[in-house]
Amino acid sequence: MRIGIIGLGRMGMNMARRLLKNGHEVVAYNRTFEKTKEIEKEGAIGIYKLEELASHLNERRIVWTMLPAGEPTDEHIEMLSKILSKGDIIIDGSNGFYKDDVRRAEYLGKMGIDYIDAGVSGGIWGLEVGYCTMIGGKLENFKYIEPILKALAPEEGYMYCGETGAGHYTKMVHNGIEYALMEAYGEGFEILKSSPYGSKLDLGMVAHIWNHGSVVRSWLLELLEMALKDDKDLSSVKGYVEDSGEGRWTVKEAIDLGVPATAIAHSLFKRFESRQNDLFSDKIIAALRKEFGGHRVYKEDGEIDSTGEKDLNM
Repeated sequence: MRIGIIGLGRMGMNMARRLLKNGHEVVAYNRTFEKTKEIEKEGAIGIYKLEELASHLNERRIVWTMLPAGEPTDEHIEMLSKILSKGDIIIDGSNGFYKDDVRRAEYLGKMGIDYIDAGVSGGIWGLEVGYCTMIGGKLENFKYIEPILKALAPEEGYMYCGETGAGHYTKMVHNGIEYALMEAYGEGFEILKSSPYGSKLDLGMVAHIWNHGSVVRSWLLELLEMALKDDKDLSSVKGYVEDSGEGRWTVKEAIDLGVPATAIAHSLFKRFESRQNDLFSDKIIAALRKEFGGHRVYKEDGEIDSTGEKDLNM
């Protein structure tokens, strides 16, 4: 299939690469031209004005936006509504708020343009491993774009979640759970580090062996092992942990629904606390976010290690 990709950040660029690798055609657009030229060299069709997009796509056009959630996505959807035609499909792959999806689908529906919300997880490792993808929208549209989802996701790594907003809602809760998991690892490893055995205990090796038969094994532990191998005390990492919205939304939904979500709420508030204190548990989380999502890390000397800006889907 041929698909337009708008936004060539770490996620968008690697998604374009994975689609090309799997035999799909990509028409790529990015606000800064350097990234467009880069993906052109790898086989994509680069465009440098958004208005050129429609003419390069097949009938019943598919456009996937990988932009920051909120206003940047809204602005581009507004522009696309003037470029695309009845029956075309816009897929929003940002970490958007599900109520925004409902509003956008209603707006685009008046013009006959279909809308899909796609919750995407995979971070900077998605090119190699694949992107776990959660879809909301009309079932017939999900089936139409399924060849693209199969190319992007690992085996059994995508699903139709339900009507508009369900994809981003599911991804929101996914990220809330992720907050709590990282906080639990952070606290546990801080106990180990502070223990009478901590000075001689190889925490990277602990992460390694826990991933072999332990009930707490996970990909996050693999990433933690990598982080601790490079810096066994995480002395170069400042325990300053940002939040990108999904944790807040998850906690608010729990409050609105009357559902106890104490671990997720605690992990969110600990992120707030991290901006005032510098705990080892927060260094664990900051290091993990860098490993799986390429998030910037604040160093003890005040500098920022930004292997990139804040990732869209973490």
